[in-house]
Amino acid sequence: MVAQDNSTTTVSQRTWDAAAIEPKWRERWKDTAIYATDDADPNPKWFSLTMYPYPSGILHVGHWYAYIAPDIFARMKRMQGNNVLYPMGFDAFGLPAENAAIRNGIHPATWTYDNIPEMREQFDLMGPMIDWSREVVTSDPSYYRWNQWIFLKMLERGLAYRSSGAVWWCPNDQTVLANEQVIDGNVCERCGAEVYKRDLEQWFFRITEYAEELLSELDSVDWPEPVKVMQRNWIGRSEGARLTFRIETGDDLEVFTTRPDTVFGATFMVVAPEHPLVDIITNDAQRNVVESYRDAARRKSEIERQSTDEALQKTGVFTGAYAINPVTDEKIQIWIADYVLMGYGTGAVMAVPAHDERDLAFARAFDLPIKVVIQPDDAPTLNADTMAESYVGPGRMLNSGRFDGTPMPERLPEVIAWLEQEGRGAPEVTWRLRDWLISRQRYWGTPIPIVYCDDCGMVPVPEADLPVMLPLDAEFTPTGQSPLVSHEAFLKATCPACGGEARRETDTMDTFVDSSWYWFRFTNPNYEAGPIDPERVKQWTPVDLYTGGIEHAILHLLYARFFTKVLRDLGLVDHGEPFRKLRNQGMILAAEGTKMSKSRGTQISPNPLVERYGADALRLHLMFLGPWEQGGPWNDRGITGMERFIRRAFQIVADTDTGSRVADGGSEAAAELRRLTHKTIARVSKDIEQFHFNTMIAALIEFSNELTKLKGTDVAKTEAWHEAVESLVLMMAPGTPYVAEEMWQMLGKPYSVHQQRWPVYDEALTAVDQIEIPVQINGKLRERVTIAVDATEDDAVAAAQVVGKIPEYLEGKIIRRTIYVPGRLINILVG
Repeated sequence: MVAQDNSTTTVSQRTWDAAAIEPKWRERWKDTAIYATDDADPNPKWFSLTMYPYPSGILHVGHWYAYIAPDIFARMKRMQGNNVLYPMGFDAFGLPAENAAIRNGIHPATWTYDNIPEMREQFDLMGPMIDWSREVVTSDPSYYRWNQWIFLKMLERGLAYRSSGAVWWCPNDQTVLANEQVIDGNVCERCGAEVYKRDLEQWFFRITEYAEELLSELDSVDWPEPVKVMQRNWIGRSEGARLTFRIETGDDLEVFTTRPDTVFGATFMVVAPEHPLVDIITNDAQRNVVESYRDAARRKSEIERQSTDEALQKTGVFTGAYAINPVTDEKIQIWIADYVLMGYGTGAVMAVPAHDERDLAFARAFDLPIKVVIQPDDAPTLNADTMAESYVGPGRMLNSGRFDGTPMPERLPEVIAWLEQEGRGAPEVTWRLRDWLISRQRYWGTPIPIVYCDDCGMVPVPEADLPVMLPLDAEFTPTGQSPLVSHEAFLKATCPACGGEARRETDTMDTFVDSSWYWFRFTNPNYEAGPIDPERVKQWTPVDLYTGGIEHAILHLLYARFFTKVLRDLGLVDHGEPFRKLRNQGMILAAEGTKMSKSRGTQISPNPLVERYGADALRLHLMFLGPWEQGGPWNDRGITGMERFIRRAFQIVADTDTGSRVADGGSEAAAELRRLTHKTIARVSKDIEQFHFNTMIAALIEFSNELTKLKGTDVAKTEAWHEAVESLVLMMAPGTPYVAEEMWQMLGKPYSVHQQRWPVYDEALTAVDQIEIPVQINGKLRERVTIAVDATEDDAVAAAQVVGKIPEYLEGKIIRRTIYVPGRLINILVG
C-alpha cells in the first residue's frame, strides 16, 4: 500500500542529528499512516507476528532485542513486494495488574490502561512498522466476550468440563496453577513461592483429545528442533498394554506398562498414595501407618518423589492387601510409595525389580522378591540374589512359561496379543499430557460464563448475554478465593433455564486462554459477528513467521496449537497449525548474568541511550551483540561503533553529487564496485532471511568502508556509484529506519524509503571468481595466495611458490611433494 502523503515536504539536513531527525520522521510516519496494512492490496500476503507484551509500563532493552529482529524481517518482506501484516497488542489480563492493585491501592483496569499508552509511545520510539489500527487489548470486553463464546462452544463439544481433584495452589498469588506452571516439582513459575496440592472444583479444557494430532503435526512446521523436542516430551506418547490385577477384595487394579513382556517378573504392586483404592484395600492393621505415610507424601514435591538419587531413601508402606499376578496366578503384596504419581498412567505400577531400577531399589530396601524374566544374549545368567542393577536391555524371555526363549523386544506384539486373547490385558497408548486446568481464583481475567441454579444445576450463560462483564468495583484483598466471591451484584444472576435465582461462577480463565487465539483477531479486531472474520482470517492466516522466547515452548505454543485445531473443528478456520515458521530469540541478561528485573533494579531503560545515540544506533547495537537466538549479557560498549557507522553512511550520502552521473565507461573500478554492491545485497538479503542480524550489520559496515575509500575518486561520479549508494540506503532501511528515511530524501528520492523495492542482485555479479587460500611449508602457515576458483593444481602450486616470502623459505631446499586441497590449502613439503 502506498500511503497518502498530504504533509509538507520535510527538509533534510546534511549532518546526522538523531535527536532532531528521528522525531521528525516518527511524526511523518504517523501522519501518513505509512505502516497501515491494506487488506485490498493484491500483493502476496505475509503475516509477521511477534509475541505481544504484558502492559507493565516498561519496555527495557531486552524487549527491544526481541522486537527489533522481527521488525527488520517484516520491513524487508514488505520491500520485497509482499503485503505485510505486522500488528501489535497487549496481553492485558493477569496477576501483575491485580497484585499492583493490592500493593498500591489502584484498580487493575486503571493500572493497565494507564500503562498501555506509555508502552505504545515506547514502541514508537523504537521505530517499528507496527500497524496500530489493529491493536488488540485482551482485557477489553470486546475481546474477552469471544473467550467466553469459545468456552461455550467447547462446553457443547465436551472439550470444557468441571472436575474435582488435587490441584497446585500458590499461597503467594492465592490461585491455582496449571501443571505447566509448576517448576522444580513444587515452585510457582511466576513468583517462586513453594506450592502445594489442594482439592478444589476446577474447570478444564480437554486438550488430551488432540494429543495424537498435536504430536504428529509437529513434523509439518518449520520450528526450532529444541521446541519440538520439548513439546514431544511434554505430550509424551507411550505404547504398551493395560493389564488388570485382581485384588482379594474383588476390586481390579489396572496398570499401564511399556514392558508387558516382563509381567511374569512382577513380584509386588505399588500404588500412588493418592490412589482411590487405597482407602478400600488397606486393612485395619495397616490403616494408621498408611494414613501417616499419605500425609507425608502430600508435602513432597514431584521432583523429590520421582528422584532416582541413591542418597534419597526409598520409602513405602505395605497396605496389608494382595493382588493376583494375571499370568502366574501368584499372590503379590500391594504397597504404597511416593515414587508412583497419581497423575501419570493409572497411578499404579506392577513392580518388576529385576528389570526396573526404581523397583529394584524398593525391593532391596524392603526385602521383597526379585525374579529375572529377561536374559541378555551372550552374557552370564542373571542372578536375582546378586544382581547389582536391574537389566533393562534386550534379551530372551526367561521364567515366562510358553514364552521362554522368545526374543524381546522384537516379538513384544505377540505377548500383547496373547494377553488380549486371554482377557488379561489389551494394547494401549498413553500420554504424559494432561488436560488444561483453566480455573483461576483471581479477579483480573475473563469470567467463566456459567451460573449455578439450585434446581437446574450448572447452566451456561446464553451467547446473547455475552460478555459476562467484570465488575469494576471489586475488592482486592486475597482470601484464598476469587475477589468476585464477595461481590453480591456480580454473584446474583437469573437462571437461563428456569428463570429462578442463580449465582455466577467466580473463577476466571487462565490468561493463556487470551493468548491462544489473539493473532486471528488481528486480521479484523472490529469484527462483531464472531471471534474471527472468516474472509480476513482466510486471507491472512496461518501466520507466516512467529517470534518470541523459547520459554513459551510448552505453555503458550502448545495451547495456541490446541486452540487452532478446536477453531478448525468449529469451522472458523481452515488449518490446524497456527504458525508456519517459528524463531526464538535469546535473552539479554543483566550485568550479573541474571534475568532483568524491575524489583532488583537490573532493568536497562533504552530511553537514555536513545537520547544520547539515537534509536537507530541502539537497534544496530542490540542486533550486533551476537547471534539473535543466543542472547547474552547486556553491555553498551559497542554502541558508539554503531553510531560511527551511521554517521559514516550518512556522510557518504551527503557527499554524493546527485546531479552528476556518468556512464561506467568500461572502468574496472566501476565494474568492481558493481560486483561488491551485488555481493553485499546477496549477503544482507540472506542474513536477514536467516535471522543472522549480526553478520548483516557486518556486511553493511564493510560495504560502507569500501564506499568511503572511493569518495572523491572518478568512480564516485559513475552510475555504479549511484547504484551502490542507493543500495546502501535501501539495505539499511530495515535495520535503521530513521536514518535511511533521511538519506533517501537527501538523494532526492520520493517518500518513503520504506515503500521502495528491495534491491535485487545479479547472480552473475555475485559469483566468486577468485579465492584466497593458505600456503604451508611442512604444515606451517607461511603465506596466503589468491588464485582463480577454477585454478588447476599446477597453476595453484606455481602461484604459491612465488607469493610473498615463500621463495625465501624454498631457497636451498628440495621440494619433496606438494599437497593441494582445492579451494582449501596448499602444503609444500621440503627437505
